[in-house]
Amino acid sequence: MVTIKRFEDLEIWQKARQLCNLIYPLTLKGSFARDYKLRDQINDSSGSVMDNIAEGFERDGKGEFKQFLSIAKGSCGEVRSQLYRAIDRKHISQEEFESSFTLAEEISKT
Repeated sequence: MVTIKRFEDLEIWQKARQLCNLIYPLTLKGSFARDYKLRDQINDSSGSVMDNIAEGFERDGKGEFKQFLSIAKGSCGEVRSQLYRAIDRKHISQEEFESSFTLAEEISKT
């Protein structure tokens, strides 16, 4: 059995970090950059995924970690919903939507 000592070593946290790094540059472009509320919401939600995984890992018990993973999963749902709003408003391309959505969905299933 492998014991993970740092949240940075968790594959799920690494994927959540990838999601943040995929979302943020999208929000800097064109009309997305001017849609302040949606831009801030999706950045906050994607950041919440990785932050809750890290916070839960740093807590004292498996129960608390599971609770924070559940919160992170909820934040993934928010990101996916916000991606729909972004594509509906033509802030992102279909390809950008699909790559971000697929990663957020993968994180939710892990």
